[in-house]
Amino acid sequence: MANKYCPLCGEENECMTGAGDHGNCWCDKEVFPNQIFELVPEESRRKHCICKKCLTEYKERQKIN
Repeated sequence: MANKYCPLCGEENECMTGAGDHGNCWCDKEVFPNQIFELVPEESRRKHCICKKCLTEYKERQKIN
């Protein structure tokens, strides 16, 4: 992703997708509920990665494992 800031909180998302030979990132092993993407402003969808903190908080609020 081109933008290194989370579209939900504005903090760095620590995205490493596309970096290095394998493009490994923390998010490669995570499950993102489809509903979380509805929280992302339309102009940022598919352009900015959600950070781990926002994903974790969302899952806790929704009681998702």
